[in-house]
Amino acid sequence: MSKYQVVGIGNAIVDVISQSDDSFLDLMGIQKGIMQLIEKERGETLYGAMTNRVQAPGGSVANTLAGLGNLGLTTAFIGRVNGDALGQFYAREMIAGGTDFPNDPVEGGELPTSRSMIFVSPDGERSMNTYLGISSELGPEDVADDVAGQAMILFLEGYLYDKPRGKEAFERANALCHAGGGKAGISLSDPFCVDRHRTDFRRLVKELDYVIGNEHEWKSLYETDDLDEALTQAASESGLIVCTRSGKEVVLVRGGEKVTVPVTEIVPVDATGAGDQFAAGFLYGYATGQDLKTCGRMGCVAAAEVISHYGARPETELKALFVKEGLL
Repeated sequence: MSKYQVVGIGNAIVDVISQSDDSFLDLMGIQKGIMQLIEKERGETLYGAMTNRVQAPGGSVANTLAGLGNLGLTTAFIGRVNGDALGQFYAREMIAGGTDFPNDPVEGGELPTSRSMIFVSPDGERSMNTYLGISSELGPEDVADDVAGQAMILFLEGYLYDKPRGKEAFERANALCHAGGGKAGISLSDPFCVDRHRTDFRRLVKELDYVIGNEHEWKSLYETDDLDEALTQAASESGLIVCTRSGKEVVLVRGGEKVTVPVTEIVPVDATGAGDQFAAGFLYGYATGQDLKTCGRMGCVAAAEVISHYGARPETELKALFVKEGLL
């Protein structure tokens, strides 16, 4: 019997959110509506300039685990934070949300806890400025045998491949999970991440049990403008592939089985976290033995919930929404 139904590994980032107008963005030299990676000094400047800060634990896979915790699964998150105030906050909030955070904050770590300064404009646009900090130092020693090896399902973040030690952590977690009889999969993270690690990711499609990506990531992975061509090749190599398409139907393929799930288009209040919560809904279905169509529909319901409000984590009980949709 596995200790955890789902274990995630990825960047532990505190989202620091502040309301701001366009003149403030211009003053601070912030490009509106995009995510930029920034250095420590710039991060401290922007953090200090935020007047009405709201903080929440973030990071793509961590957000997915928050959704799975909302759904009542037993979860753990492998991530790295400093012992500073933000790191203590992150660990405390993950645990309070029902997700084990097995790695203690690093006391006296050279780099501070990772944070993303998010400026929300009156029109709902979010301008994200991310300082990766200590989370980018995640290494194989952070992956405990009794966490990754006790996972029924492991969910890996593609961004980890950007650092050699993150890649080692990823590979160790994958090996431990499979040795323990679990299933492991990856989120492709973003098309630029795929460009940087195409050879490794092509290998992982063959080695892992499931892969989740959006249409741009799949096309980047197989270097084609034809999505059908990319998915056909991926499906011939992988156990299960999932493709989201931003408001269009979701495609899931396992062996000879292919299903498409229609998406009800809604105007988002805040699109942040849509992919993370789609993954939460999908993984809940996958972990509880639902058929492919139901897994996809659960993902769509969870994504629709999170884009209906600010923030990257669900505010409504997702299980109640699944019941309402006839999925449970």
